[in-house]
Amino acid sequence: MDAHVKSPGRPGLLTKVRSGNRRIFEALQSLGLLAVIVLVGLLLSIATPVFFTRINIENLFYSSTIVAVLAIGEAFVILVGAIDLSVGAVLALSSVLCVGFTLNQNFPVWFSILVALGLGALTGLINGLAVTRLKIPALIATLAMMSIARGVAFIYSGGRNIAPVPSIFVDVQAMRLLGIPVVILFTLLVGLFSHFVLSSTRFGRSIYATGGNPLAARLSGIRTDQIILGAYVISGITAATGGLMITARLEAGAATAGFGAELTVISAVVIGGVSLSGGEGKIGGVLLGVLLLGLVQNAINLLNVPPNYDYVVSGLVIAAAAGLDVFRRSFTEAALRRRSILGKREAKGASDQSEPVGKTRMEYR
Repeated sequence: MDAHVKSPGRPGLLTKVRSGNRRIFEALQSLGLLAVIVLVGLLLSIATPVFFTRINIENLFYSSTIVAVLAIGEAFVILVGAIDLSVGAVLALSSVLCVGFTLNQNFPVWFSILVALGLGALTGLINGLAVTRLKIPALIATLAMMSIARGVAFIYSGGRNIAPVPSIFVDVQAMRLLGIPVVILFTLLVGLFSHFVLSSTRFGRSIYATGGNPLAARLSGIRTDQIILGAYVISGITAATGGLMITARLEAGAATAGFGAELTVISAVVIGGVSLSGGEGKIGGVLLGVLLLGLVQNAINLLNVPPNYDYVVSGLVIAAAAGLDVFRRSFTEAALRRRSILGKREAKGASDQSEPVGKTRMEYR
């Protein structure tokens, strides 16, 4: 077919339509999640007058900070179509080593903190290499790392909490800026920076491309293995950061810290709109997912629900998150398929109209 018969602008238009459709759906989903949070908050305010007090609201955000930091790192991994089950164990390992190196090995506090963060990056790197180089399934590779990291934490600490922590942890934990705990502001800063990385950098675009279609990403020149490695390193660093945060909160290095955190974190990420298949989701949605889980836990505490029911509620939330992800993906794919069909029809109509008069379409075959 002659070049002038085609509609050059149509493929680009179709891509924009698909991208716009995805953005609209993600925005509606975030609004829907925000509406659920508001509704739950209103119901809690009716059930108990304590909910809307400043102390409770502050505690709600404060208690969600560690999960939020871990969830941000986990989101990077899930966006590339993988998963990281080792975040809770890496959190515990960084906690005991940071305090232990300071008390037992007499290292400076700043050096112990750097060692903890570096160890988090190293565990992420090992996870990434196991997935990309050894081709071990992400579930198995990170499950092995979870066991190793937790075991090393127990071996180093002897199963006991390591205390007291350096005074800098206590000071930072109590620090406020404009009346707001610094820990909350730090978490928001991590979220904003991560949003910027994903939305406005080449690495962020490569994250989405790798998770959305790895083969197409490789064919377009993206080094997908390096992108996956980078995502795992980020997850390791955020897990180690969570370890430092929980050390300040508990005022001890605890090998038992973070048990089951990976399930809560993955649930928050999926509830926040990040697809388990990769390539779809936003950090803002992840933070809303964390807040919703925090609301559920806050409701359990305020309504004096027996502690053993926590497991039942957590299981129901995880099941709901998985079901929501399946429904969201099928709905999105159906919408994109309809848009694609309409775009092809429009492109075909434009091609028919652009054929020269006096020639049949058979002449172009």
